[in-house]
Amino acid sequence: MTKKPPMLTAHEALEHLLSHAKPVEEQESVAMQSALGRVLAQDVNSLVDVPPVDNTAMDGYAVSSFDTAIPGSMLKIGQRIPAGSVGIQLTPGTAARIFTGAPIPSGADAVVMQEDCIILETHSDQVQVTIAPTAGQWIRRRGEDLTAGKTALTAGTFLRPQELGVAASAGLTHLDVKRRVKVAAFFTGDELSLPGQPLKPGGIYNSNRDTLLACLQSLGCEPTDLGIVPDRLEATREALRRASQDHDLIITSGGVSVGEEDHIKPAVSAEGRLDLWQIAIKPGKPLAFGAVRKSGQPDGGEVWFMGLPGNPVSSFVTFLLFVRPFILRLQGRPVVTPQSYPMRADFNWPKADRRNEFLRVKINDQGGLDLFPNQSSGVLTSASWGDGLLDCPPGQTIQVGDMVKYIPFNALLT
Repeated sequence: MTKKPPMLTAHEALEHLLSHAKPVEEQESVAMQSALGRVLAQDVNSLVDVPPVDNTAMDGYAVSSFDTAIPGSMLKIGQRIPAGSVGIQLTPGTAARIFTGAPIPSGADAVVMQEDCIILETHSDQVQVTIAPTAGQWIRRRGEDLTAGKTALTAGTFLRPQELGVAASAGLTHLDVKRRVKVAAFFTGDELSLPGQPLKPGGIYNSNRDTLLACLQSLGCEPTDLGIVPDRLEATREALRRASQDHDLIITSGGVSVGEEDHIKPAVSAEGRLDLWQIAIKPGKPLAFGAVRKSGQPDGGEVWFMGLPGNPVSSFVTFLLFVRPFILRLQGRPVVTPQSYPMRADFNWPKADRRNEFLRVKINDQGGLDLFPNQSSGVLTSASWGDGLLDCPPGQTIQVGDMVKYIPFNALLT
């Protein structure tokens, strides 16, 4: 009897995966409006200083701190400077009425917000400054955000709305980005139907299709949906051959167990190679990793393959833990480990498992974590209810008040 090899830990499996992932090389220049969700290919330098001149952060009065060293100082209002205009030099004993974003006139070294000033009815052309401002107060200095010729964004940055705003403030209209990672996906199981179709006897709707395709889109990939593939070896091999065309990665859901109707393992072995099989995690465990030869191209190289479990929570969690970092490495992103936080458990988990468990949890109003009551790998509502995963090491129990490792979903889906 052949002894089964020991299961890999999550860390071992991830290190194995990442050692094979090489960033795509192709890049393109895209307009700013098309850059959302792309990965920056090169460092971006600012074309201008931001802000371009010293300006005020508040509506109020530009003054000399020398003239206002004593609270209650009275100054003549010598000019009015709205945003978009430039004032004249401030003369001693005067103040400039100024509005947020307007340039600081020469001779002024502080801004007093209007709430700290009084306009007397009998002297409407004068302002009383009720405080003694310090030099530099409420002044935004030239170039304090961005400096012309200096790096504004670094290569490997995933472009969110805020990064596009930085690029726009730097004066850029186009960005050089990596081409999108192309991922083909198909789903095995004769029991599966698409929503809107009649259910087969004993059948279920395919939730993994929409979950995984949405995950790919959230990461900025270019997904190709190859649909549901029958539980037959030749059909699975044909789907792999189709998926090997013009893609960087193939992912599947289902068919990675050891049953008679699970054909992913022999199909991938016939069309390429399979390196990885079982991981000591829960939910999950069966995860196939390997490569498929590009069909019709004897010397055309290979396309990476990752086969996920069929149970919906197992499929979702293994995607987040293993497929996501693999894709991030293909995209050229420097950081692939999601941000995690120590948080307080407000529940008991008395039965330790020999595998690394990833429990679906949610932050409560008291700042602790609540546990979804049904942690079955088939209960996808646990992931919808929750806002993250609790990383519970092998052999560990949890008691109320214990500090645990929490990974929010929003750190796993970008």
